[in-house]
Amino acid sequence: MSIIAYLIWLFVSGLIVGALARLVVPGRQPIGLLATALVGIAGSFVGGLVFWALSDHPAKHPVIGFLIAIACAALLIWLFVGSTTRNSVFGRRRRLLQR
Repeated sequence: MSIIAYLIWLFVSGLIVGALARLVVPGRQPIGLLATALVGIAGSFVGGLVFWALSDHPAKHPVIGFLIAIACAALLIWLFVGSTTRNSVFGRRRRLLQR
């Protein structure tokens, strides 16, 4: 599989990855469908590129790459949104600046 075809596959699977990542993060995430898709795409790209760099033949084990993409997207959701707005990394920073 060429790198271009692989990047297109990451984009398409990122739409699904975002929804699954929201299921992994506990609590409620106040983000919409578009934000979920964008986080899924970003997590899919990051996880897919990490898997591409670490694996000799990523096409042999697509399930492992998919699971790494879900983990990366869940980490992104947790970092930017958190399980609630109060628990997000950027939410804490905003509250500290408002004091």
